[in-house]
Amino acid sequence: MKIAILSRDGSLYSCMRLREAAEARKHVVDIIDPLSCYMNINSAAPTVHYRGKQLVKYDAVIPRIGSQITFYGTAVLRQFEMLGSFPLNNALSITRARDKLHSLQLLAREGIDLPITGFAHSPDDTSDLIAMVGGAPLVVKLVEGTQGIGVVLAETRQAAESVIDAFRGLNAHILVQEYVSEAQGRDVRCLVIGDTVVAAIERQAKEGDFRSNLHRGGTARPVIITERERAIAVKATQTLGLSVAGVDILRAARGPLVMEVNASPGLEGIERTTQLDIADMMIAFIEQHACG
Repeated sequence: MKIAILSRDGSLYSCMRLREAAEARKHVVDIIDPLSCYMNINSAAPTVHYRGKQLVKYDAVIPRIGSQITFYGTAVLRQFEMLGSFPLNNALSITRARDKLHSLQLLAREGIDLPITGFAHSPDDTSDLIAMVGGAPLVVKLVEGTQGIGVVLAETRQAAESVIDAFRGLNAHILVQEYVSEAQGRDVRCLVIGDTVVAAIERQAKEGDFRSNLHRGGTARPVIITERERAIAVKATQTLGLSVAGVDILRAARGPLVMEVNASPGLEGIERTTQLDIADMMIAFIEQHACG
């Protein structure tokens, strides 16, 4: 097959591993910067051009689109879909997952347990917003945040009011969530491909922090998940229409809670922690479905 990886940086671990895995299985791989693509949008002969040349059809496209370029990156991906390329994750599902509010609403509608969450832009009563999620301590997030950026733990009501008021001054959309203290700075990242959790790791925040992101200095170890956690991870992935996802779960006293569904999960941490070849599994999934 001829496969395109949409990424701004082909030297990133995930892109390199996907390329290696695809080439090991005798596929031809091109890494394409979506921001350098431009498109002819018409019903008769839609095309994608890249650095002065019209691209030929690819059998499959693997989107590794950063959150900063979601709008244009998914537009390019949709154009490849129009041309008949199989997307590992389609543009619509990526857009759903990247919209934190929309994704949480979809998950809640399907009965998937979440941390108690409030959403606001310019709340008239900050105290009522804080009470709505059970009071302090609580977590305040910028909707546009990623990899733990724009996420603040407010340990007291006064601190929560100050943070919310500061974020409100940025003219930003704000998510306010209960702080699940029993998780103790840990979460579980489930890597889902199709209808299967192929790997799971437990991430632990570094000392003095509550964000377990490996990019923020957290550590990871392999973990055995329960059947309930496995079912929730798969259901969350399918609810958003994704084929591949990283589902972050908190182990709360009342049961597993889905924190987030990542449409472009990084492979470095989970491959190195589990010693599993996730990239090869993703290429195998493409082989099974792109030719169907």
